[in-house]
Amino acid sequence: MKIVACIKYSFDVSEVKVDPATKELRLTGVPQRVGVIDKNVLETAVTLKEATGATVHGLTLAPAGAREAFREAMAMGLDDLTIIDSADLAAAGPAVTAMILATAVQKLGDVTLVVCGEASDDGVSYQIPPRIAERLGWPLLGYARNITLTGETITADRDLDSGMQRVEGNLPLVLTVTQETNTPRRPTLMDALKAKKKPVAVWQVAADLGLTPEQLQARASVTRTAQEGIVIKRKQQMFQGEDMAALANQLLDALVVERVVTE
Repeated sequence: MKIVACIKYSFDVSEVKVDPATKELRLTGVPQRVGVIDKNVLETAVTLKEATGATVHGLTLAPAGAREAFREAMAMGLDDLTIIDSADLAAAGPAVTAMILATAVQKLGDVTLVVCGEASDDGVSYQIPPRIAERLGWPLLGYARNITLTGETITADRDLDSGMQRVEGNLPLVLTVTQETNTPRRPTLMDALKAKKKPVAVWQVAADLGLTPEQLQARASVTRTAQEGIVIKRKQQMFQGEDMAALANQLLDALVVERVVTE
């Protein structure tokens, strides 16, 4: 059995700043990394691997030179990693991304389960997993927790706003997880050392996947309607004095006024 874990090379959103004058997001110089939710993807895929003897293959769009950023992902239990060079795909949009990933899954061959995060840290479109499922012609089992795989059947609890829904699905399928699905493992030093020897392939969209610029352009219908950050204005309120108890009370009173805490 072959499992594909789709992981994203995302902007570190904690480092994104907002221009206070224009409210535009400042992305220049913001570091990129494997996304937070993608570690939940890896934990899910590797746990299923350990339970079934499957193999787990990482798949991502990223710059060809970003392989070092995936060292921890490899140490978490991937058998190998395929990077699809994203050098010319910066503004590709979900439809193109899903098309590329689905084509790559087909090229890997004999894949019966694709695991994705419900949404990426920086894109948050929620479109990639259902689009991959649609292109592969597979069902989508979303927002999954308590996942077990028996034979060709996956059983999971779907995390819905109104409660949990117990469902089953037969392979092949696309599975999405959330940050509440599990607690990602911390790789050991030995895991990290072994990860250095695991294979990393770099594919080109045209040469390796056979997707032409015309095919991608036909799916690249991205329209930017707005991009505006939220400017947070600090109160810059300072409490001074020697009486710590009095200062604590002043702080508490201020927090009550701002409705940060309630009496």
